[in-house]
Amino acid sequence: MEPKKFILEVEPAIQAKDGRPSMGPVYRSVFAKDGFPPPIDGLDSCWDVFRMSVEKYPDNKMLGTREFVDGKHGKYEWLTYKQVYDKVIQAGNSIRACGVETGGKCGIYGVNCAEWIMSMEACNAHGLYCIPLYDTLGANAVEFIICHAEVKIAFVEEKKIPEVLKTFPKAGEYLKTIVSFGQVSLEQKEQFKNFGSALYSWDEFLSLGKDKQFDLPVKKKTDICTIMYTSGTTGDPKGVLISNNSIVTVISGICRVLECANESLTANDVYLSFLPLAHIFGRVIEECFIHHGASIGFWRGDVRLLIEDIGELKPTIFCAVPRVLDRIYSGLQQKISSGSFLKNKLFNLAFSYKLHNMKGGSKHEEASILSDKLVFAKVKQGLGGRVRIILSGAAPLAPHIEGFLRVVACCHVLQGYGLTETCAGSFVSLPDEMNMLGTVGPPVPNLDARLESVPEMNYDALSSTPQGEICIRGDTLFSGYYKREDLTKEVLVDGWFHTGDIGEWQPDGSMKVIDRKKNIFKLAQGEYVAVENLENVYGLASAVDEIWVYGNSFESCLVAVVNPNKHAIEKWAHSVDVSGDFDSLCHNPKAKEYILGELNRIGKEKKLKGFELVKAVELDPVPFDVERDLLTPTLKKKRPQMLKYYQSTIDDMYKNMK
Repeated sequence: MEPKKFILEVEPAIQAKDGRPSMGPVYRSVFAKDGFPPPIDGLDSCWDVFRMSVEKYPDNKMLGTREFVDGKHGKYEWLTYKQVYDKVIQAGNSIRACGVETGGKCGIYGVNCAEWIMSMEACNAHGLYCIPLYDTLGANAVEFIICHAEVKIAFVEEKKIPEVLKTFPKAGEYLKTIVSFGQVSLEQKEQFKNFGSALYSWDEFLSLGKDKQFDLPVKKKTDICTIMYTSGTTGDPKGVLISNNSIVTVISGICRVLECANESLTANDVYLSFLPLAHIFGRVIEECFIHHGASIGFWRGDVRLLIEDIGELKPTIFCAVPRVLDRIYSGLQQKISSGSFLKNKLFNLAFSYKLHNMKGGSKHEEASILSDKLVFAKVKQGLGGRVRIILSGAAPLAPHIEGFLRVVACCHVLQGYGLTETCAGSFVSLPDEMNMLGTVGPPVPNLDARLESVPEMNYDALSSTPQGEICIRGDTLFSGYYKREDLTKEVLVDGWFHTGDIGEWQPDGSMKVIDRKKNIFKLAQGEYVAVENLENVYGLASAVDEIWVYGNSFESCLVAVVNPNKHAIEKWAHSVDVSGDFDSLCHNPKAKEYILGELNRIGKEKKLKGFELVKAVELDPVPFDVERDLLTPTLKKKRPQMLKYYQSTIDDMYKNMK
């Protein structure tokens, strides 16, 4: 049987010449075989996305927030599309009443909430650049962004007001109006007044434009609607200019993918908003929901209460980063292993039977109706009972977690890939295609993709297994880095955006992300090591939650810091009669030996070369996190910062080997 193919070639490969590396053929999605999806009629800007839905679905529930009564969070309370529209018009008039004109810069700072969306839509209405500010970029990032983008007005979560004050006097040069999503104190007002800026509560602000009526400017596709600052793992944040056109193009592409997979969004869909709106992934998904007149409910901002919010909202689509899905997976694993022998046996039986059928080509809902009813229904209920798609993005999802969830969650589990510069979704795996496990699927149907060889890392885009840097072309691309033309020219060459990620085409046309172009170092014996690839291999060990591999050109071998899996370590300790809590086990030399053994076992199984095997390991019970500046907000490792943080640990590991 001929394997299915989800891409088609539109331009031939180009051989290497004049010092330019070779480039593989240009491919696009088979869902675009007759051309890219046409622009949606009347949809030229992000404002049109919202305005048209208000006209079509004025009484649909749009934004939901959990009410707070007697010190307890209760049900979701909803604002309709029309109610939100009225507030947005008020907010827009108030912004203009403060002297901010079309093309002005407006900051938004805080956790997702209804006011966030209203402020964003007010920017869209008046052709302002919406500029998310977020502190996870580091202490000075907010100040840097306000000054770099020349932000005039900022909407801020109540508890972040003190943070904004810290950016003064420097930020005060630009920032003249600050609006709290909640209340403000007289003392806070005075503090800002001393710097010549005004602070308002949300309600006070809305009344500023009460008897004023400003005309909405005409908006073009090419207009910039947002500047999103990305967290580069080194150096200052870069301001990515995103046009209306990029966002409306992505929306039509996502609609086409879902249509072709018989999973179209409708006005009845419900989305849990917890992926930060300050990131492109969260923003684009919510624009898609608004476009369909669907409902968006906000989480309470606490990861420990997330499952409870899910239970109350009962979303139909759940978008997450791997970190959250890892948590769900670990929780389920713990429940399974602490169950009785019989239940355990039943679960494993149902699991292998359904997996076998899915691998044989059955759709997930037909693979084992009985198993779903008797065994997996509980898992589905844990996610509210209505989820039909789980979409993971922002970082790679471990294949064993993806495979597990595809069987037990009773819904489609898809993995996507994209960057701020490509307006999020550039590749996405397809429902019921088990072969796509561990890949990010084929390109979405509104862009072209190709691989470019990276000779210094031995990646060849023209080999029988094509590997190289992923390059993307199309209307979803950004319009450049703000005030950094030099950086724009580095990554945009002849209309192709160079992602810096190394990919490998699979026979069916899915893309597998296997490495990062810059994460390569040389060992003392001159061997090059592609570190992300190794971390992906070692991450397959079930005793490992996260791993950071390190080596340098003065040393001949690799060492690693591991966040071990709590459950696995405790199980091991029990089996070899070692006592102690999780923290003390992580410092136990025997536990380190056990983890090192697991890493080497998986390394040999995956045929790693001798110099790619880790020779020493340190266990950190605390997961790598954003708080210690070890990860970017999208949870990519900040390697220079990791090195700084673990320097003495690394020195000790190398010393003890000699």
